[in-house]
Amino acid sequence: MVTGAMIKDLRERTGAGMSDCKAALTEANGDIERAIEILREKGLSAISKKAGRVASEGLSHAMIKGDLGIALEVNSETDFVAKNAEFVTFVNQVAEQIADSSATDAESLLKEKWHLDNSLTVEDALSQKIATIGEKLSIRRFTKFTKVEGAELVTYIHAGGKVAVLVELKGAGDIQQVGKDVAMQIAAMNPQFVSSDEVPADFIEKERKILTEQALAEGKPANIVEKMIEGRLHKGLKEICLNDQEFVKDGDFTVKSYVEKNLGSDAKVLRFVRFETGEGIQKKEENFAEEVAKAMQG
Repeated sequence: MVTGAMIKDLRERTGAGMSDCKAALTEANGDIERAIEILREKGLSAISKKAGRVASEGLSHAMIKGDLGIALEVNSETDFVAKNAEFVTFVNQVAEQIADSSATDAESLLKEKWHLDNSLTVEDALSQKIATIGEKLSIRRFTKFTKVEGAELVTYIHAGGKVAVLVELKGAGDIQQVGKDVAMQIAAMNPQFVSSDEVPADFIEKERKILTEQALAEGKPANIVEKMIEGRLHKGLKEICLNDQEFVKDGDFTVKSYVEKNLGSDAKVLRFVRFETGEGIQKKEENFAEEVAKAMQG
């Protein structure tokens, strides 16, 4: 009899998907060592060898489906695989999964039934793709917007998937063109908020403290530090708030004034998300000369 504990043990030892582990154990009549051999024969246990590798390349992607906008990041180990047609297809399949999913994060998404084969979970499908492609892959993160009434969603993908932006705007006019310009601005300038109204109080207080310590370290007189800090804080907030940023395509405008000029005084950017592939992941330093030397010694 195959138990949950046996499946868990086999999964931890091989890195294969849950359904693959269950099938292997069933075929091996509960013999874990034989099940490992079965997985190796199918090429699935190779996944475990990739578990410790760093997947910091891959694709950031954005798409619109009906009233939904989806942005996601799926990682691979190398940029070469990120350009592989099979990997690109898989990223699009994951996007379709997200569109029809109730999951709110990658962890819960992995537990769902795979939309192309209900005998598999998303995690199983990912494991099979790892075995096929031969690199560590991971579904890292995603965001999904349901557009509000009267708004439009716009996507922009930069450099073939290095950066993906999803933005929602309201206005009257050519929202798609203006939205693309705004999305390109977001891709280039990486704002953190739409407007200063969205900046949390604790974020501002933390910045104020840092700026105060910097000013005092510069030897500035205490009586002018406060005014100087407020000036620096205001400047810093303009750099991280989309509305207040100088519009890259025309420096005579801020992003807010550009949107209002083209879409009307009531026009506004409602929200956005920007994913940059590999952002925040500790990348592995490659030493190809060393790798070749080791291979020759082997």
